[in-house]
Amino acid sequence: MDIPQTIERLGFRKWYERELVRSHLHLVLMLLGLVGLFAAAEAYGDSRVWSDRALMGLCAAVSAAISLWALRRYLYLLLHAEDVANQAVCPQCRAYAAWSLQGTDEGGRLCVRCNRCARRWDIHL
Repeated sequence: MDIPQTIERLGFRKWYERELVRSHLHLVLMLLGLVGLFAAAEAYGDSRVWSDRALMGLCAAVSAAISLWALRRYLYLLLHAEDVANQAVCPQCRAYAAWSLQGTDEGGRLCVRCNRCARRWDIHL
């Protein structure tokens, strides 16, 4: 489901909360990948057989790849959610997330209207 539909269904605050939870779950995945990387490095040093070392090297490479992917995804989700949240403040009355969605356009913008002062502005996704 895309962002405007999710915000319309759940509301902005719930969407923002879910984005933060999703991003932090990727952080946990990154930490677990690092644990796997260190475990593979430890097992690599204890092993004397070539095939075991190759397997531990492969496990270390996969763990490192997963950790790097999870870190990139964590940063993307976190920074995207923060960028949208910074735009969710009414420029006139400074009310945070007190707006209703008026529509979207093709450029990836949400057209919103403040519930307090009725000012309209765009939020860039």
